[in-house]
Amino acid sequence: MEATKSSNETTIHISESKSARSKVVATPPPLPAGGWKRGVAIFDFILRLCGITAALAATTTMGTTDQTLPFFTQFFQFQASYDDLPAFSFFVVGNAIASGYLVLSLPFSIVGIVRPHAVGVRLLLLIFDTVMVALTMASAAAAAAIVYLAHNGNSNTNWVAICQQFNDFCQRVSGAVVASFIAAVIFMFLVVFSAVALRN
Repeated sequence: MEATKSSNETTIHISESKSARSKVVATPPPLPAGGWKRGVAIFDFILRLCGITAALAATTTMGTTDQTLPFFTQFFQFQASYDDLPAFSFFVVGNAIASGYLVLSLPFSIVGIVRPHAVGVRLLLLIFDTVMVALTMASAAAAAAIVYLAHNGNSNTNWVAICQQFNDFCQRVSGAVVASFIAAVIFMFLVVFSAVALRN
């Protein structure tokens, strides 16, 4: 502080110290809370693991289904195999594609957990999950129609029920169809979760 006197007035100069200066610290804007979106992404990842189990079980069960009746000679036997029917072959291919897709989608689901506000990943998964709903539902429905005929037959068209003879075959294909429907329901939930995560 310096004081200078003149004849009629006094001038005071005050020097500002560096320590007295106010410091302004720039803080980044707070990130939007993404707790619920991260929770949805974690549940999405768990559902994909369950979907892999269901679709893979449907594929392997149907693809390994084969039964030969023990009677008659070795030159004349009755045999039932999944590849005898185009609907069952389509079932195996459709569920195999769904299983492969679910395995490939796991890294994208992990990205959704790490970055819950990423829109592109969620939109991509939503599109492909919707396609997989259609594929798994179509293959399961086609196989279910054949399984129904195998159990009950159709007297109007003279289709005989074969499950009394091929019991093991019918049980395995029925289990595969149930597993495929479970996978289709899981895909429906995945579509819903992806749509919810896209909300702002």
